[in-house]
Amino acid sequence: MGTYSGVSVVTDTLEITPEILALVAEIDEFKGAWRALGTLAPERLSALRRVATIESIGSSTRIEGSRLTDADVERLLSNLDVKTFGSRDEQEVAGYAQVMEMVFALFDAIDLTENHITQLHRDLLAFSSKDERHRGAYKTLPNNVSAFDADGKEIAVVFETATPFDTPRKMQELVAWTRSALSEASLHPLLVAAIFAVVFLEIHPFQDGNGRLSRILTTLLLLRAGYAYVPYSSLESVIENSKEGYYLALRQTQRTIRGAKPNWQPWIVYFLRALQSQKRRLEKKIETERIIAGTLPELSLRIIETAKERGRITNGDIVNLTGANRNTVKKHLARLVDAGHLTQHGTGKGTWYRVSTGDEWAR
Repeated sequence: MGTYSGVSVVTDTLEITPEILALVAEIDEFKGAWRALGTLAPERLSALRRVATIESIGSSTRIEGSRLTDADVERLLSNLDVKTFGSRDEQEVAGYAQVMEMVFALFDAIDLTENHITQLHRDLLAFSSKDERHRGAYKTLPNNVSAFDADGKEIAVVFETATPFDTPRKMQELVAWTRSALSEASLHPLLVAAIFAVVFLEIHPFQDGNGRLSRILTTLLLLRAGYAYVPYSSLESVIENSKEGYYLALRQTQRTIRGAKPNWQPWIVYFLRALQSQKRRLEKKIETERIIAGTLPELSLRIIETAKERGRITNGDIVNLTGANRNTVKKHLARLVDAGHLTQHGTGKGTWYRVSTGDEWAR
């Protein structure tokens, strides 16, 4: 990592193109406008955050091979107090959820240090029995990124990561550079976060969990830099939906990192475009929230809110929660189904409803 251990080397090799400037300006404009955009009722913001959190957990773990859907994640989150999970996918989701909530709640107190990074890794794998021996500790075995055949046999090394011997030094340099760049404001914090993420993944400092932890640490850096809207729109979902571009940009930059002139461009452009998509998704959600809030009756809004929070609802749930007349609730539910805000499942006494997955407001 010596070729980019100093701020001057990074700034000397990083070309700030018009596209990069435009992307940073657009993201920062939204950052400044968030206070005005975020004036929705607290319970509605809370519901937006819950949906984004489910998407983030589902997407980040699926990027690494999990097979759990967002609906599976939602069911699992409602039972996190159980503390025992039957599959590795469930263990990974539980750990990711726990660490995300910690970062959302305590980001001001979680400075970027090696100690905090290893603690977050330990907590990320807290429920993973397979990872018990190495959680919270740098790798002791090589973990090159490899290609495997159908039988699980390694057929090629796609990318060679840092050796276990070099990892502690490289991590020390990366953390020191990142802290220095942020404190001295020598680079825009979005560019610092981008460089941190790509170098962290090039080092691959832990035996497992590096991809998930890189996305947790990206969120931490963004929140600490004042991008307070991040919890309300899933960056992980954007990455999952552009996974080929994600890996291509990583490899294009990572292949050059150990040379005299690292090519930061592919990764930084991908990273900023992903942040652009994240904020545009949130803009649409906020606008749709406002439209719905201005056109739907209060009881209908409460029905949608309850459906988002619980995942599924029945007529009886709403009657018990609001005290409204059963027939009145039934009419509101029917209108919400006709308008595409809810989908109906089952018939008769077994009828239940959930927020329509095709409804942009619900995504």
